[in-house]
Amino acid sequence: MTPVTLRYGNILQPQLGPGRGPDPSSLEPGGELCRRFEGAMAELHRRREAGELGFLDLPDDHALSRQTRELADSFGQWFEVVVVVGIGGSGLGGRAVAEALLGPFWNERTDEAREHFPRLYFLENADPDTTGELLDRLDLRRTLFNVVSKSGGTAETLAQYLIIEDRLRRELGEEGVRGHLLFTTDPVVGALRGVAAEQEVPALPVPPAVGGRFSVLSPVGLLPAAVAGIDPDEILAGARAMRDRCLSASLRENPAGLLAALLHGADVDRGQRVHVLMPYSDRLRGLSLWFQQLWGESLGKRSPTGGAEDEGVGPTPLAALGAVDQHSLLQLLLDGPRDKVVTFIRVRDREQGLPIPRSHPDRPLLSRLGGHSLDALLDAELRATVEALRRRGRPSLTLELDRVDAHGMGELFMLWQVAAVLAGAMYGVNPLDQPGVELGKRLALGLLDPGGETVERLPPEDPQWSV
Repeated sequence: MTPVTLRYGNILQPQLGPGRGPDPSSLEPGGELCRRFEGAMAELHRRREAGELGFLDLPDDHALSRQTRELADSFGQWFEVVVVVGIGGSGLGGRAVAEALLGPFWNERTDEAREHFPRLYFLENADPDTTGELLDRLDLRRTLFNVVSKSGGTAETLAQYLIIEDRLRRELGEEGVRGHLLFTTDPVVGALRGVAAEQEVPALPVPPAVGGRFSVLSPVGLLPAAVAGIDPDEILAGARAMRDRCLSASLRENPAGLLAALLHGADVDRGQRVHVLMPYSDRLRGLSLWFQQLWGESLGKRSPTGGAEDEGVGPTPLAALGAVDQHSLLQLLLDGPRDKVVTFIRVRDREQGLPIPRSHPDRPLLSRLGGHSLDALLDAELRATVEALRRRGRPSLTLELDRVDAHGMGELFMLWQVAAVLAGAMYGVNPLDQPGVELGKRLALGLLDPGGETVERLPPEDPQWSV
């Protein structure tokens, strides 16, 4: 099995032209990017020794993995449907795992084709249309709701939980409430942990040192996978192998260090502040959305040097999908402002190539496609896009994996998480907090119900600015 490979020549000056990228010497000992990497690694080790980077230890937490698997293999198999209720880091990771490893039409498969594993839904946004319609369609007697919130205090998730709890109570009685709920939350504190203790609801722990957006390798991401028959130990094995690579003190041997240093340099040295992740695989669309949260929430912070209120640091992440977004973003990427860098993900081998039949020999465009496959077409689109960007002097990186499998997904999750921590050190910010998000949460709850607290009042809207 070939490990996930990072190809980074197309972000360097020799490939892009003078002034378009860093000189390779900056990656060598004594070079500028290498010095940034060494400082970031020192900060990573400091945080790890302080017990702040719990996600690094998840691949070795065999007791937690076993607890997750046992619950999935027992309680989780009592049901025909499992609904994961969670937003942000509590939903994106699990959805990314499921989309990658189960495929796009898992819920439409017959029971036999699913080997009688449950159908799997993700209820993320507190949108009444989506929440109401899904609940109306489900047979609650055959449904398990996995309510996920690391803090146990996420307003959107708790609101959906209250609606679900009420429906279960009205349709199935008090016993039905306990028998159709599972919580994934902090092991000690939070509203969900309290309810679990009071009502004897089964609950899986998220280790205290594992933040929400770094929790995909905990029960947050592994329970939905295990319920559907995916081996969580294979995901963790991939993550373990990547973690060990990403702890290397040599920049040229550390894929997370290279990602962090090259992307940080693209931003602060050359003004390429938009970081696009563009896999050429529908199965990896969810991974792009997971990356978007991880990169944006970890690195987008107020300037560590202080200054004006509106100053800040951090790139803007953008989730894209090849080849779909060749027909929406590629023109901008090629000829628009030089403020973007693209990281592609290439899958070397797919489960099926899907041959394109030979026909219409009198129509050149159709006949040129015949005899190839959709797999070959998609790969040609990717390689052509990479080359088109290079010829325009536009930077890109490419991550390659053999196939979309559990081991490869574990590698990708760990790679980007370590890269986020290293990049945070390079920007001089705390990649583990989210003060801006907390402000929005506080204001939203204050609008609904002050709850006896002093709440900031929102200014009234000025009618002169409406039309």
